[in-house]
Amino acid sequence: MHLYSLTLQRPMGIVCAIHGNFSGDKTQEIAVARGKVLDLLRPDATGKIHTLLSVEIFGAIRSLAPFRLTGSGKDYIVVGSDSGRIVILCYNANKNVFEKIHQETFGKSGSRRIVPGQYLATDPKGRAVMVGACEKQKLVYVLNRDLANRLTISSPLEAHKSHTIVFSICGVDCGFDNPVFAAIEVDYSDVDSSGNARKCLTYYELDLGLNNVCRKWSDEVDNGANMLIAVPGGGDGPSGVLVCGENFVVYKNQGQEDVRAVIPRRADLPAGRGVLIVSAATCRMTKSMFFFLVQTEYGDIFKVSLEHDKDVVKGVKVKYFDTMPVTTSMCVLKSGLLFAASEFGDHALYQLQALEEDPDVESSSALVRATDEGFLPRKLKNLVRIDQVESLMPIMDMKVSNLFEEETPQIFTLCGRGPRSSLRILRPGLAISEMAVSDLPDVPNAVWTVKKKVSDEFDAYIVVSFANATIVLSIGETVEEVIDSGFLDTTATLAVSLIGNDGIMQVHPNGIRHIRDSGRVHEWRTPGKRNILSVGSNRLQVVIALNGGELIYFEVDMTGQLVEVEKHELSGNVACLDIAPVPEGRQRSRFVAVGSYDNTIRILSLDPDDCMQILSVQSVSSVPESLLFLEVQASVGGEDGADHPANLFLNAGLQTGILFRTVVDMVTGQLSDSRSRFLGLRAPKLFSINIGGKPAFLCLSSRPWLGYINQGKFLITPLSYEALEYAASFSAGNCTEGIVAVARSSLRILMIERLGETFNEIVIPLRYTPRKFAVQVKQKLLVIIESDQGAFTAEEREAAKRKTREDVDEDFSPAMKRRKGSNGEDLSPPKEYSEAAEMGEKGNGNVEQMETDDNEDVALSDEHYGYPKADSDKWVSCIRVVEPKTAKTTCLLELDNESAVSVCTVNFHDNAGLVGAAPLKEHGTLLAVGTAKGLQFWPKKSITRGYIHIYRFLDDGKSLELLHKTEVDGIPLALCQFQGRLLAGIGPVLRLYDLGRKRLLRKCENKLFPNDIVSIHTYRDRIYVGDIQESFHYCKYRRDENQLYIFADDRVPRWLTASFHIDFDTMAGADKFGNVYFVRLPQDVSDEIEEDLIGGRIKWEQGKLNGAPNKVEDIVQFHVGDVVSSLQKASLVPGGADCVFYGTVMGSLGALCAFTCRDDIDFFSHLEMYMRQEHPPLCGRDHMAYRSAYFPIKNVIDGDLCEQYPTLPMDVQRKIAAELDRTPAEILKKLEEIRNKII
Repeated sequence: MHLYSLTLQRPMGIVCAIHGNFSGDKTQEIAVARGKVLDLLRPDATGKIHTLLSVEIFGAIRSLAPFRLTGSGKDYIVVGSDSGRIVILCYNANKNVFEKIHQETFGKSGSRRIVPGQYLATDPKGRAVMVGACEKQKLVYVLNRDLANRLTISSPLEAHKSHTIVFSICGVDCGFDNPVFAAIEVDYSDVDSSGNARKCLTYYELDLGLNNVCRKWSDEVDNGANMLIAVPGGGDGPSGVLVCGENFVVYKNQGQEDVRAVIPRRADLPAGRGVLIVSAATCRMTKSMFFFLVQTEYGDIFKVSLEHDKDVVKGVKVKYFDTMPVTTSMCVLKSGLLFAASEFGDHALYQLQALEEDPDVESSSALVRATDEGFLPRKLKNLVRIDQVESLMPIMDMKVSNLFEEETPQIFTLCGRGPRSSLRILRPGLAISEMAVSDLPDVPNAVWTVKKKVSDEFDAYIVVSFANATIVLSIGETVEEVIDSGFLDTTATLAVSLIGNDGIMQVHPNGIRHIRDSGRVHEWRTPGKRNILSVGSNRLQVVIALNGGELIYFEVDMTGQLVEVEKHELSGNVACLDIAPVPEGRQRSRFVAVGSYDNTIRILSLDPDDCMQILSVQSVSSVPESLLFLEVQASVGGEDGADHPANLFLNAGLQTGILFRTVVDMVTGQLSDSRSRFLGLRAPKLFSINIGGKPAFLCLSSRPWLGYINQGKFLITPLSYEALEYAASFSAGNCTEGIVAVARSSLRILMIERLGETFNEIVIPLRYTPRKFAVQVKQKLLVIIESDQGAFTAEEREAAKRKTREDVDEDFSPAMKRRKGSNGEDLSPPKEYSEAAEMGEKGNGNVEQMETDDNEDVALSDEHYGYPKADSDKWVSCIRVVEPKTAKTTCLLELDNESAVSVCTVNFHDNAGLVGAAPLKEHGTLLAVGTAKGLQFWPKKSITRGYIHIYRFLDDGKSLELLHKTEVDGIPLALCQFQGRLLAGIGPVLRLYDLGRKRLLRKCENKLFPNDIVSIHTYRDRIYVGDIQESFHYCKYRRDENQLYIFADDRVPRWLTASFHIDFDTMAGADKFGNVYFVRLPQDVSDEIEEDLIGGRIKWEQGKLNGAPNKVEDIVQFHVGDVVSSLQKASLVPGGADCVFYGTVMGSLGALCAFTCRDDIDFFSHLEMYMRQEHPPLCGRDHMAYRSAYFPIKNVIDGDLCEQYPTLPMDVQRKIAAELDRTPAEILKKLEEIRNKII
């Protein structure tokens, strides 16, 4: 077995984010690290975030830092990764690529605790950078420029200190004095003898004269200190650092007294819980005016400002600013935008709205009061959310099923944590937003848009054709019907287009109508009783096909008139035709494509020397229904990051639902490099549109498709919308690149969103953190279990919020109490606080809930505010039944202080023991839910008791009724149906249950598993058990003996996180280190187990190496680089082969597709080898070492590396193609074909 690995959705979670002027112009960009992907984002003038560049680095990014050389206008990016190297990147805006400026090796690869890369800090003046490890090692590099103004980097200078753990580092702003770096450290060298270790703030000074690093100063800080924030200095401020610790923010600097301020607390926070700062951003209003925004682990943002006189800090003020979801990083841009990289869920872009000193909850160093006084979060006042970036992080569970009965199945994922949890339904394709929908008097058959003049920016008319009429709509502030447009409205229309510079052409079955700008109308009538069947045109040329196979060619002369040039007779009727666009700087296009009913496509010349001569013929598998030329302009290092020669593509939609695509030689007209793809059951219709200022096409089959170029690759992507009949491009003031289309009897104006994405999603909010879910295939329902530790139920939250508000209203401390503002406005505790409980579940996943409006009193939702905290021994759980098609929750059952951990549906074959002795048909499918009471993870994992609940579906599966629950002696982490009974993994015990009258009846069990059972899969009489630490165990159930035997297990211990059954002998699994692997039972062993009725038991009783008598073999091994949380086997392509899909904690989706041909294996393995040589990873990690991080890669081709081939320079592409005895076009075709097999 050989597999092709391909990432379908890149990671969406963000590890860290930085901002700077990376492109060199006046705009600022945001660089974000998404685990193994480095992205560059830029907000546009309207506040929408666009991805400029996304690069797979084949490594783990641990830290990012920006720096700028003194006097330079451009920022560089320093990357700390698991490569054991420090890498400095520069963004080349012209080529849209990251260029590696320097790469210096300092240690071993991998994320090791003593290898630097975990922490990065730069000198504010850009003279040095410190890269630190979690323990012991810190290196300093001196940065400078040479005579050619190029960046140079020195050899590393060591600042190591053994037995020292580092928590945070930053660069201290000392102006142009020697660079200084600050670090929070703890020395544990004598902790065994003294039992006490104190954290210290240490200054490291880089002496530029002596070229060494020394410890300059050290002072003790609170043991809760976790973060450092550099304070501006060097004439702009007092210098020093802010030390963020538990409950306090402390200003510290050498030679100055500490200045301490308390962090205000929420009123509902338990007294034993501290407040920690998790992210911070520096806001510089002017050169010497600045403040800091810090966010706590509960999402509250505080504005920290310093009162200072020159270099002496006199006070620190901490003032409540706003509340938003917890972030990993915050970036404040010069334009007043704040980018919030959320820890879980969607990321957001905010606009700083009000920075004036309004009275608000505040603490200062002048009055350090008790930390048990609280405040109430309110709706956003200083921030306005203007955009969001969708994120699936973390994917807790995933299933692929066609519950909507569409052409392709849907991917159902459980995402998020706590109040930001959601069920997300993913469909392959781009999202479409409806700008307008209008009903028409009849069912239309075509629609066009047209400008009045070639110089117009926007379209002037929408023309809609019916069976025997045509209506014309004018485009303005409103769309209205016009009567005096000059169009013939008493007949159907075949084509409408701009002709010449100022004319409009209408083609109808009986002739051509040419409408001039002056109002004059010229009519050309067909000879005799012949009708026009098909038409193709561009701005200067028209070709029509009459019945009988006659072609008539027209051109626009110097006066703007249409003139008949040539006629040509074909042997039969024409099915379709199209004219290539006029090349820039020329008077005419040379080619017309004609599709005939004899299953051929002919290219005819329109050149005056050989007009209507056949240049080439292409045979196709069925009659062509639609033809479209698409010209791709030549570009070198353009916006898509690749070099493209000028190409002319001919696209044909065949009646069998296949899209046929071929390259037309721009000189000879010969056809080459043909490709085909099945799109749907309807014959595709092709329409030319513009996407991102580049030519693209819309293809309408049983669902719409879009063909466009993105980052050097031509993509044909489905659109998530209903089937359309006809379409045209649409350009107006509020929608410059839209689509106007007809579907049934309605006219629709659409806009395509988020180009380049693979999936679009529907979000259904959930109450608690989702754990697992089961699919009720018959009723097309989902059953989800959710649970959270240390939280309150919805009723308890509402009551607690009411009580907190009443307590604060009655006895609000004078220092924290809201006051009347300077303008007399009421600043009392906000009423939206008490309304948040009502918003809780309804507000989840709703973009509008996080926005504020001065004219509306918008309540703060639980998604925004977070849940109140409870004791860690309290659990909240619920069982939810969801109807995904309507996105409605049909049933929601809360559990009493239990943690739901597993769920499955089960059909018991014999339920005669039930009260009432109802037959099986009446009960049908039942639901089994495993729960744990008193679950604790610290100091060690323990529970009070476990339960298995059995529920009955009512109302066609839309509600649940509890039949009974059975107490068990462990945590039932895995449940599965098996031969009409229920298999349960309870701790290390595999147990078989049958349905009883008041509880489940224990039938048999096996206690020989080493650790907790986390997954169970069954096939016939085999049981595949996943152990949390010891990979898979293959078991067999013998009904005649009523015993469970373990007959095979894995040699390699693995911490299992996901598993799926592939076939009778094969299992797919993933471990917590980011590896995906397949294991298979050897064929001879499998045959022996099935044929030998007695020997298997004897071998099982004997065992081998303290395990099973047989061992499974690894047949596939691949390091994904992210923790895989779910595996599924399905096909996303109609009629395609099954692939294994996986979802990860960082929110990425990927697929493993099996090769069916040995030639493909050889081709892609060689392509991968050459790509490793010619295109090494950006951040210095060796590709082979990365994919073999824990186990050597085996039988997997890395498709992500192969798909970077189109981004290479053309000379490198040709070099690799020559080594493979192929052309670059053939390699691109192979890459496209294998991707089309997956999605």
